[in-house]
Amino acid sequence: MADFDQWDKVSYVISSRYRVETIRRLSEGPATPSLIASDRELSIAHVSRALQELREMDLVDLLVSEDRKKGRVYGITDEGVEVWETIERKNMA
Repeated sequence: MADFDQWDKVSYVISSRYRVETIRRLSEGPATPSLIASDRELSIAHVSRALQELREMDLVDLLVSEDRKKGRVYGITDEGVEVWETIERKNMA
């Protein structure tokens, strides 16, 4: 991954506390939106939006089939791990 792309993604994640908390939780292991919301004391609507945004940036993946409506499990991608480690290493969140 080029540095420029990674820094763009770091900037994108840290510009929203919902994206930060969502990726922080997923860095601990796969989870459903409701689990992320309850673990981080966030609104599920905000978590769902953050997951969609992070997915569009290839930082998280849906781990179950697309047509599943309940119990959708998300996980962090390798690129997401790199971005999260950069955020943590640089104390940006």
